This record gives sequence, structure tokens and C-alpha cells, in this order.
Amino acid sequence: MSIDIITHDQVARFLQDNPEFFSLNAELLAQINVPHPYGGQAISIGERQVMLLRDRARNLENKLKEFIQFAEENDSIGDKMHRLSLGLMRAKSLPAVLESLYLSLTQQFIIPHVTLRVWSVGHELPECHPVSEDIRVLTAGLVQPQCGGEAPDEIRNWFGESGAHLRSFALTPLKDENVEGLLVMASEDAKRFYPEMGTLYLNWLGELSSAAISRFL
Repeated sequence: MSIDIITHDQVARFLQDNPEFFSLNAELLAQINVPHPYGGQAISIGERQVMLLRDRARNLENKLKEFIQFAEENDSIGDKMHRLSLGLMRAKSLPAVLESLYLSLTQQFIIPHVTLRVWSVGHELPECHPVSEDIRVLTAGLVQPQCGGEAPDEIRNWFGESGAHLRSFALTPLKDENVEGLLVMASEDAKRFYPEMGTLYLNWLGELSSAAISRFL
């Protein structure tokens, strides 16, 4: 005579299909003991359910804290972008635009190294010095900012002696009706600019910088 063994899945499916089971057999809740998830003693199924609800509530609380933190960070970045925009709008010359941009990024956003290049511009500023065709091709191929740990040696050279020690970069194309160039932010911290990071604010930064520079070209 064979004995059919009921599997865990069958028990679980039965309880799911018959939610009234424990209502009709309430005394079982007090009789059934299950292992404590964080210890060796046994507890009632009711106590286990309470612990499960507490764990879920704790997870939801942690998620809420993350959302609040993200919201606060976004508010902070938005405020900094607003002040950066005002500085660019008030600039009366191309050197003033660059000075305002550099100050905002280094002092408000705490980015240690910032530089840019614009080409086909007749100006004596270092930012207007010629660049190689490779850099032009690289910039033309950027449909959005590119972040990561690699940058061409030519770009590293823009940072002088610091270039050899930089470990992460954000390459933001400058594209406007009168402007073609590249804004580069860099750090010795390899995790400051990483490939998976969002680029929304970097896009805005590139558009704001391009518009401000184009006023004086």
C-alpha cells in the first residue's frame, strides 16, 4: 500500500486557495510552533506573523528614508544649478563666463578639477586653443555625457600635472548654434564619476554652458 506524501508546495497552495482555513480552525494558530528566524527557540505562528509584519514595516521605513534622501539631494542639486545659471547669465564676457562656471563647479558642487575646450573660436584663452581631430570626433559622437575612469591622454594633459592622478571623468559635450566643445570634470576618486550614474544634470550643465558661451562668440 503506497502512501502519498504531501509536498510543501501543495500545503502552501491549499492555504492560498482556502484563506478561511485558519478562521475555521483558529485553535491551530496557538498550537502550531515554528522556528524563530533569529534564534533556536520555537514560537507560535501568530508571533511569527507579527515578526514578519515588523520586518516588512522596517523595510518600508528604510525605503522611505532612501526616497527622502534622494529628494533632499535633488533639491540641493537643483538649488546649485539655479545659482550656477544666475552666475552665467550675469557674466559680461567670455572670461567671466568661464570664471563663473569654474567657481560654481569647484565651490558649490565640490568638483576638484574642471576644464573645457571650444574650437573654431578666435580667442587667446587656453580654453580656445586648438584640439586634435580625435577629440572633435569623440565629442561629435557623444549624444549625452560620458562618465567613467578612462579619458584620452590629450584630455588628461588639459589638467596639467594633475592629469596623471585623475581616476574618473565626466565628458559633457558643448553643442549650440555657435558652439562646439567639451566640458570635462574629473576627480582622483574613481567612484566620483562612474558609467552607471545619471546624466540629466550633466546634460543641463552642458546646455547652460553652451548657451552662455555662445553669447560672446
